[in-house]
Amino acid sequence: MHSLGVKCNEFAFPSVFKACTLTNDFRLGKQVHGTVVVTGFENDEFVLNSMVVLYAKCGEIADSTRIFDAIPRRTVVSWNALLNCYVQRDSFGEAVELFQDMIVSQTQPNEFTLSTMINACTGLEDGRQGRKIHGYLIKLGYDLDLFSANALVDMYAKVGTLKDSVSVFNGIAKADIVSWNAVIAVYSQDGQGEEALKLYLEMQSQGIKPDAFVYSSLFNACASLSAYEQAKQVHVQVLKLGFIIDIFAGNSLVNSYAKCGSIDDAERAFREIPERSIVSWSAMIGGMAQHGHGRLALQMFNEMLKEGVAPNHITLVSVLCACNHAGLVTDAKRYFSSMEELFSVQPMEEHYACMIDILGRAGKLDEAMELVNTMPYEANAAVWGALLGAARIHKNVDLGSKAAEMLINLEPEKSGTHILLANIYASAGMWDGVAKIRKVMKDSNVKKEPGMSWMEIKDKVHTFIVGDRSHPRGKEIYAKLEELSEPLRKAGYVPMVETDLHDVEEREKAKLLYHHSEKLAVAFGLIATPPGAPIRVKKNLRICLDCHTAIKLVSKIASREIIVRDINRFHHFRDGLCSCGDYW
Repeated sequence: MHSLGVKCNEFAFPSVFKACTLTNDFRLGKQVHGTVVVTGFENDEFVLNSMVVLYAKCGEIADSTRIFDAIPRRTVVSWNALLNCYVQRDSFGEAVELFQDMIVSQTQPNEFTLSTMINACTGLEDGRQGRKIHGYLIKLGYDLDLFSANALVDMYAKVGTLKDSVSVFNGIAKADIVSWNAVIAVYSQDGQGEEALKLYLEMQSQGIKPDAFVYSSLFNACASLSAYEQAKQVHVQVLKLGFIIDIFAGNSLVNSYAKCGSIDDAERAFREIPERSIVSWSAMIGGMAQHGHGRLALQMFNEMLKEGVAPNHITLVSVLCACNHAGLVTDAKRYFSSMEELFSVQPMEEHYACMIDILGRAGKLDEAMELVNTMPYEANAAVWGALLGAARIHKNVDLGSKAAEMLINLEPEKSGTHILLANIYASAGMWDGVAKIRKVMKDSNVKKEPGMSWMEIKDKVHTFIVGDRSHPRGKEIYAKLEELSEPLRKAGYVPMVETDLHDVEEREKAKLLYHHSEKLAVAFGLIATPPGAPIRVKKNLRICLDCHTAIKLVSKIASREIIVRDINRFHHFRDGLCSCGDYW
């Protein structure tokens, strides 16, 4: 047309720009833009709208915005092009501002506009704005297409409104793998591993073929449940489908085995990941630290450095935790003091909290307090919690009282602070202080969180609480505990009644201690698993000193490895010893 000398007009230019956009021929598009200026069509709104789309799709946001601002009457396509360009560049705030301008201009958004804005709200984690966009979809009568529905499920999940996320998912007529991935991830991230696994089974029953992303969520679900057997079953399916080479599923598998109590399986999975990222290394180092293998974790860290992988702040938290669990104070000081110089990572609150905990546990209470007073952050609950724990270990009443006071101000609803302080008073023989704590808890209506323990046997999770007799095999469990009582006594077990704060006789306290949830779970493990098989228990609180002492002895008496995952770490009991070295 051009070679024949036929001039383009305001109807031809938009088609040429669209062709350039579709073929990603930005160079030709700029040449046509020059022709537009020469032929005098640079103010035509149809031509300008098509140019906005071209420049936006090619990522030239400054030029696209400049042309957009010159359009007297913008079409929804122009708005969409610029909005999409902002979102693709992660300029979510600018996208929201532009959308608000669009509404003020009385341009009606279409489904593409709203879908783009859902992604912007997801990026901002702005549930309030996201709910408004959802409202526009309903108000304008648009059917919720699969793409928009999936985006909403993801958005509500990211802003922490699980109910809304599931509600949108349930309204999808024909969910695809993206929909299922999103809602399974929602439950997994919310700590509802059992629901995530149920949804996976439902997805399979509907003939939806899984992908690597769904397995990543399932491994995280198994990790939250400490469901070792289920993690192995999911792993078998991953191997069958060949997804183990996927880095996301591989990293989640490492994390899952570590949190299910099998650090050996975690390391095997780690070694099978062909291209290990910093996430892979951090998961493995963190897992070893939690299992009490501090020196091995540091060896793994050095191996990572030799492979040229630079640590991030999460890796260095795991390194400090490894030092903490193994009592490696000198190593911890070296890593902490050099992390900015060697790795360009500025110490954050988590690093300071770890270092304060390390110093406190080692009895260097003055050094710990000096670090609290000189660090560039306000001491948070993690810091005061570390100091309270140190005060309990070293029976320092003054530090315990100070730390507890600060913690109660920060987290008044948590009962653990009161319990730890009462234990400090009890160990110092300050029974008036114990009575005062009991009264404060009663007057403030602070309820002690009940200790609970779980065991997974043959795909079924068994739950225990102190003194519970409701289990179907309750009589056998209590009979096993009775059977163990004499061997335990001969091995030197004496109930630590001073750690129990119930206002009852010492004999009753001893009975309550002996029927703690983790002891019930271990007794059940002894009668429900084959001789010699490891017993894996999960506890929602920190394992108490009495149970720790008793389970060490049981591991030797019964010739069993007993693995207890409490709120802080793993304890591997074997032959009368614990992997924590009684340092936890």
